[in-house]
Formats: sequence, structure tokens, C-alpha cells
Amino acid sequence: MTVNVPQLRAFLAVVDTGGFSAAAAELGMSQSAVSHAVASLERELTAPLLVRATPVRTTVLGKQVLPHARIALSAVRSVEQIAADATETMAGTVRLASTPTVCQGLIPGLLRHWREDQPRITVRVFEGDSSEVSAWVEDGTADAAVLIDPPPGPGIQLAMDGYRALLPRDHPLASEPLVDIRDLEDDQFLISPNGCEARIRTIHHLAGLRFTPTHRVRDLATLISMVQAGIGVTVLSEVSRSLIPPDLILLPLEPQTSRRLVLTGPDARPWHPAIRTLAESAAGHLARTDSGSPMAVEGPAPALP
Repeated sequence: MTVNVPQLRAFLAVVDTGGFSAAAAELGMSQSAVSHAVASLERELTAPLLVRATPVRTTVLGKQVLPHARIALSAVRSVEQIAADATETMAGTVRLASTPTVCQGLIPGLLRHWREDQPRITVRVFEGDSSEVSAWVEDGTADAAVLIDPPPGPGIQLAMDGYRALLPRDHPLASEPLVDIRDLEDDQFLISPNGCEARIRTIHHLAGLRFTPTHRVRDLATLISMVQAGIGVTVLSEVSRSLIPPDLILLPLEPQTSRRLVLTGPDARPWHPAIRTLAESAAGHLARTDSGSPMAVEGPAPALP
């Protein structure tokens, strides 16, 4: 049995994009070449890996093979990047995952910076909730992630992301330098049930308040639109500031709390070598551009594998 890298690369591309045509575009190959690579892999394994449907999905065998294929491709990329690093030609593709708020508020600026500072490294973004992001890094779907409050371990802390009150500019408290969460007790409170909810519950608990949101909405844009419409108020993290329209205002909040945004890689296997380059580049960029910002940028964590 001979399984090769192009076969695994084609298989993963089809799974990740949902079809042979999209995989061909992703890989810069013809659709027939992708089909041939996957078919040859299936012949080697003597069983189908994919159900040819719309979208394409894995068979039972394909599902079993998938995590091992990801690990194999990750190892190949690491070998390639180690060689590139040794010759000072760091290049390649890094798949970066994070949550919607971080993807919308922090990642676009980093992508622009990386494109200028590290033009030979291509960063592809995967957006998911906190549990998905962590799973993607460990199973090889993503090479790296910006995690929120990860347990102690290797990584570079990009920022301390404080929580703020989001109010309409015609709200009675909009001109205050700081908002106490107790002063919002009579407002309808809106919440998006994501990773921030636990911290927002904590803020209410510290203030001696019951946490009783009036509305729960999944999408951040919907949440912001509802505040715009005067339906209620909410609490968002500082990283959301770039998404806030001019008729709303983010104000410092009491009790104060924040979350750590850390760029890191997988626990169970070696990191893609370019992650170190991206992490150090990002930390330096944020330290320069966010000086004096309420989203404090702290020094990089010392541990990187």
C-alpha cells in the first residue's frame, strides 16, 4: 500500500471545501486531477472515503482516516517550514481559527499587517465558536488559533480585552466616563450566548445583580442592530470597537473584567514553524498601534515551542 501526500491533500481539500470543484480551485488544480487523486487514494485503501453528494461527505472509513490525514499533512508542512526557516525563507500557509468577535474585530487588522510584514506567509481564517476553535487546532483542521483565556501553556498573549457597556448615544448614561452595571438594571439587557456570557454573568454577580437578559441573539450584528433600535443595552469586549456604528458608544464598565487573547498552536503535536513568526509579528504590531488603547497589549508570553 502506497499513500502519498498529494492524495491526502486532495482528500482533505474536498472534505474542507465540500466538493471537488471547490477543492480544485483551492489547490490550483483541475477538477479531474483532484478526482483522480482521491480515487487513487480510495483504491489504495480498497474502500470509498467520500459519498459523492452535495455537499460531499465522508464515509465511515473516511471519517476514521480524516484526523490522521490532517496530522500527516500538518507534519509535512512543518518539515517544509523548518527547511524554509533554516534558509531564512519562511513561507507557506497557516490556517488560523478564532471566534466571530475576534475574527471581526482583531483579525482583519492583523491580516493586513501580516500581508505587509510577512508577505511569504499566507494566513487562511476559520471562524467558529470557542469549542469548535479548540477542536480544530487539536485535530489539525487549523494550525493555530487566537484563543480566549486558554489554560497556561505556550503562546503569545496579544491583548487584554476589557469588557464595555454598549449604549445608544442618546442613552442617559452615554456622556458618563464610566458606567456601573447597576445603573443599567432598569434597561432591557441583550445577550449573545457565546463565550462572553460567562464573563458577563460574573460582572452581574460581582455587582450583586441577578443575570436576567431580556433577549438572546446568536449573531453579533443582530445584537448591535437591536441596541441601535433602542431595544436594550448590552456588554461587549473592547475588541468589538471597530464594529460599532457612530450612533452607539462603548464605555468603560464597573465592575471591571477582561479576557486574554492568546495566539497559540496545538498541544499534542509540533507547531507549524511559521506560527512563531506570526505571533511575534502580531505582538509587536499591536504593541505599537494600540498604545494607550483601553485594550491593553501586554508583553508576549515567554513560552513558545
